[in-house]
Amino acid sequence: MAAENLAVSRETFDNVILPVYAPAQFVPVKGKGSRVWDQQGKEYIDFSGGIAVTALGHCHPALVETLKSQGETLWHTSNVFTNEPALRLASKLIAATFAERVFFGNSGAEANEAAFKLARYYACKKHSPFKSKIIAFHNAFHGRTLFTVSVGGQPKYSDGFGPKPADIVHVPFNDLAAVKAVIDDHTCAIVVEPIQGEGGVMPATPEFMQGLRELCDQHNALLVLDEVQSGMGRSGKLFAYEHYGIRPDIITSAKALGGGFPVSAMLTTHEIASVMAPGVHGTTYGGNPLACAIAETALDIINTPEVLNGVDARREQFVTALQKINEQFDVFSEIRGKGLLLGAVLNAQHASKARDILNASAAEGLMVLTAGSDVIRFVPSLVIEPTDIAEGMARFARAIGKVLN
Repeated sequence: MAAENLAVSRETFDNVILPVYAPAQFVPVKGKGSRVWDQQGKEYIDFSGGIAVTALGHCHPALVETLKSQGETLWHTSNVFTNEPALRLASKLIAATFAERVFFGNSGAEANEAAFKLARYYACKKHSPFKSKIIAFHNAFHGRTLFTVSVGGQPKYSDGFGPKPADIVHVPFNDLAAVKAVIDDHTCAIVVEPIQGEGGVMPATPEFMQGLRELCDQHNALLVLDEVQSGMGRSGKLFAYEHYGIRPDIITSAKALGGGFPVSAMLTTHEIASVMAPGVHGTTYGGNPLACAIAETALDIINTPEVLNGVDARREQFVTALQKINEQFDVFSEIRGKGLLLGAVLNAQHASKARDILNASAAEGLMVLTAGSDVIRFVPSLVIEPTDIAEGMARFARAIGKVLN
């Protein structure tokens, strides 16, 4: 039977996919801009952005055109050879950031894995093999490999998989005193999300980020910023570190980098990159021409004043609408985040209802996310139409009403 004729449904998922996800009951089959349609033809407004991935909406014409043209030219060569799209994308990322060297992978976890390995390798080669401590933060999320899930500060994701990589210390986020208490000359890196995404949409304070930079300088440690979710225009700047007036040593990017196509990058300096040599790290698919061509187009569009300045205007529309809903229902204790990485924190009375609100939103034709059990997360397209925001928030208000009444 031809694959296109095989009838599949949400029930098929329960029979064929490893049970590590609990997807919605509807199956999206088509997307355009910030609208999605399911198997039954029902329309949804997308405030979830594929978890901050589809930063230019679904099937953006420029990305589709690049996919078609590069798909007819060259897909894959491996890193036994280089290719033009990878070299162009790397050059543009370097021109737009502090960085001087780029490593390409396929996912945020791979970019972070490369960053953590580089931080330890650099410390080993430049200082001492005993300079291996990584300081990270409670409620952080850095990926699902054994190393990245161990650096992430949520034991529920790392428990049960056997011995974890050692010499990783977790302290409270936004608590500089806690970092000072554990940092020493054996520390190779501090790893931090400028805005904790999965951990509840919690931005770092300027004092915290600047303090981390100073502590790293004092102890010859690297400041590694996980910008997988906060980067690529999500905060209103190309990367969120630009809000803080600091220069990191390593940043990672994924999610929106490919606008929906799997690709990631780790960015660093000549000095830190200098310890690496052929064979020390690698990947088969990373930097393939198809992914890099699409990412280059996404970067060209996102890294413009029109898109970046538009993020703040759209944020204001979201915040205003959420405040109106709160006046009616008294459901949120706080609206936090930066740019179009927004978290509506449920107040104590409704703290356990995030999943109920997500499901009720879907029933109303709206796709939203949670971030923990008490935060509704909004990470829509950076170019979402104001009319879509207005209609989506009307649907969200109806969903809130049904959950609370």
